Amino acid sequence: MQQNPEIGKSIVANGIVTNYHDVGTGFPVLLIHGSGPGVSAWANWRLTIPVLAAQRRVIAPDMVGFGYSERPAGVLYNMDTWVAQAVGLLDALKIEQADLVGNSFGGGLALALAIRHPKRVRRLVLMGSAGVSFPITEGLDAVWGYQPSIANMRKLLDIFAYDRTLMSDELAELRYKASILPGFQEAFESMFPAPRQNGVESLASREEDIRALPHETLVIHGREDKVLPLSNSLTLSAWIVRSQLHVFGRCGHWTQIEHAARFTQLVGNFLAEADAEAAR
Repeated sequence: MQQNPEIGKSIVANGIVTNYHDVGTGFPVLLIHGSGPGVSAWANWRLTIPVLAAQRRVIAPDMVGFGYSERPAGVLYNMDTWVAQAVGLLDALKIEQADLVGNSFGGGLALALAIRHPKRVRRLVLMGSAGVSFPITEGLDAVWGYQPSIANMRKLLDIFAYDRTLMSDELAELRYKASILPGFQEAFESMFPAPRQNGVESLASREEDIRALPHETLVIHGREDKVLPLSNSLTLSAWIVRSQLHVFGRCGHWTQIEHAARFTQLVGNFLAEADAEAAR
């Protein structure tokens, strides 16, 4: 029987049995996935992990409510829970400080973690990120309002990607099957109920807190993103003092998949700057 590549190692992080991938050696980087239906760390980062792991230790967890981590009865799916799980994972792995890379929902989470626990973060990468208030897009409303079917999953994949040839019927079926595993859809539906504008606000950090961030930050966005607007990243890059902004043309919401080689090179170079500084 072929092993499911989405299932990695298991560890208790702030009381939650967490499925995570841990590959490579060197300064650790924590990859935090987005909030699509049936998502997992592996589904989001499968093209990123092996490339970054050539130079550093890459850790990619399934946040509670997603993927193959435990879904404890009565758990509150909110920023406090997710930040505590991420910090709990670092604690469990005895990691004092890591670089953070957050995708979409995971960007909002990475931003909140850096604000609340600034010394645990060395550098920050925010990709197609939440974390600021914006009028919810039709694309995000469709993602969070997903009802399981192969046809609906196919529609979502078309929303996510600029280049629709990347989105095959096989991928739609694979992600659909992931979205209907026991407990997956129930947890997903409970996270961002209508009116879903509330979900946007729940992932947002305060402007003054974002402006106070001391971290070197790389902000990345796809110009044709239909899920989270490019304006989010323009705002983040304006507010974060030590930031740089990179916008990929002909790119939707999945920068790390649609422009995989460019994305990993960009992030790898950004993190390598900090490695070089630490070695001086």
